[in-house]
Amino acid sequence: MSLIVVGSMAFDAIETPFGKSDKIVGGAATFIAWCASNFTPVKQISVVGGDFPQEEMDLLAARGVSMEGVQVKKDEKTFFWSGRYHMDMNTRDTLETQLNVLGDFQPVVPDSYQDADFLMLGNLAPSVQLSVIDQLKKKPKLIVMDTMNFWMDIAMDELKKVIAKVDVLLVNDSEARQLSGDYSLVRAAASIMKMGPKFLIIKKGEHGALLFHGQQVFFAPALPLEEVFDPTGAGDTFAGGFIGHLARTRDISFENMKTAIIVGSAMASFCVEKFGTQRLREIDKKDIDGRLQEFVNLVNFDIALV
Repeated sequence: MSLIVVGSMAFDAIETPFGKSDKIVGGAATFIAWCASNFTPVKQISVVGGDFPQEEMDLLAARGVSMEGVQVKKDEKTFFWSGRYHMDMNTRDTLETQLNVLGDFQPVVPDSYQDADFLMLGNLAPSVQLSVIDQLKKKPKLIVMDTMNFWMDIAMDELKKVIAKVDVLLVNDSEARQLSGDYSLVRAAASIMKMGPKFLIIKKGEHGALLFHGQQVFFAPALPLEEVFDPTGAGDTFAGGFIGHLARTRDISFENMKTAIIVGSAMASFCVEKFGTQRLREIDKKDIDGRLQEFVNLVNFDIALV
């Protein structure tokens, strides 16, 4: 039931209306691994520079995350991103981006990863995502892919090649509209699924997420939180909870994906409570079960039809 996670391991510097962090550990694959390792063993594929703390690698390894696929380029620097969030916490300004080792990343899938049944492609260049798929000797039981509008702007043709090979695509609402060219999310979903994915998840931030499969649609709310300190990594944590639950249960039905979306939403609600991965490091099974119950209470109701 092992899971391959592909993505960035990075440094972030974040400023929000509620505070400011110094350079802290981030990156899509880091958030996904911290989250998904609550549910299943993880096989990590990424690249870091010599400045990335060995302690961070050891902490993930202690949680059952294999680091065999993580390249360490000792004489180079790790990817760095700096951003400032606006008061609504849904919009942000990128202050600085340093690609560093990510600029020429060529992933290598170790032999020990070849038996993985689940593949999570974190947000990276489509060429990198495609390279990992092409290196696998057998198609995984499920391939989930995250992407963003940046790749739609500069590499749309390559992006569509990857989309055609995956089972589940994750995008936000503006990305779904850009990818499909349609403002209606229902029509956009139908258009995107014709590109290849059997399932589509459209994330709507604080307004929850939509799951599409054929003519079926499921909506999962986001948990109303009193304070959101840092939304960075929330989408990646959502993806980690989603794929982690599916890998643990080995059930890729639409019904189980509904549960997986709730698990992802619950995990993302932890992520935003503190800067970076800090909150994800603190939680245990009891915390997760309690948060899942909050979601059940949020959406469960009886209604009499007359």
